[in-house]
Amino acid sequence: MPIDPAKAVAAEPRSAEISWDHKDVQLYHLGLGAGVPATDPDELRYTLESKLHVLPSFATVAGAGMGVVGGLSAPGIDIDLAAVLHGGQSITLHRPLPTGGRAVSTSRVAAVYDKGKAAVLVLRSEAADEDGPLWTSDASIFVRGEGGWGGDRGPSERLALPDRAPDATVERPIREEQALLYRLSGDWNPLHADPEFAKLAGFDRPILHGLCSYGMTLKAVVDTLLDGDVTRVRSYRTRFAGIVFPGETLRIRMWAGDGRVQVAVTVVERDDAPVLADTLVEHS
Repeated sequence: MPIDPAKAVAAEPRSAEISWDHKDVQLYHLGLGAGVPATDPDELRYTLESKLHVLPSFATVAGAGMGVVGGLSAPGIDIDLAAVLHGGQSITLHRPLPTGGRAVSTSRVAAVYDKGKAAVLVLRSEAADEDGPLWTSDASIFVRGEGGWGGDRGPSERLALPDRAPDATVERPIREEQALLYRLSGDWNPLHADPEFAKLAGFDRPILHGLCSYGMTLKAVVDTLLDGDVTRVRSYRTRFAGIVFPGETLRIRMWAGDGRVQVAVTVVERDDAPVLADTLVEHS
């Protein structure tokens, strides 16, 4: 079997030094659509180095996403990347992210689940600098055709939305070139840029990165319900439920609770087709 669950989970963690500076943070924010209007003081917090703060989802690209790269090349895993889908993402923040720094990122396969027709790899990445832990990030990766060995199916938690109108709804347009800009933060998959490659993957045209929608959604929550204060975010998780194309519009509905915001993200132009589901931001 191309996946040996016991060997993958038992493998020694892989560590790498990562670094970033304000330019990496600014580029990431611009890739999420920040900076409109360009002179808006609220947007300058994402784009101007003298006022810069760091959206916590930057952790998914800091050091070019070493957690996912390291996990898919771990011992016990030999898979066809064409069978891989990013199923979900979570981040736990241990303290606010600095605008620049160096850290050690340690990656491992935290779990392997048997979903019958697919396997799910939970790839965990933990980053720490000289002052201690920064973040823990889990990426859930579906590998089609690799299940069925009789292993643990793992959790299948679904987060029911409140039975009431959202506390806030915003719409965020995706620029035609946005995927081209976002990929400069480290995800070079041609699925998001090359029309011919996208067709081979079954799409009419390149699709937006799921982690771009993920970052756009967190920015909308912070700006709308958390007073623009990125340091209030404690954790953020989602399940990738569908695709979105550059040129379309995200509809982001938010329900505020006690220290948490539930979110549903859909595509306006396709009758609210789901993009992100089971989405939760926990905050102070």
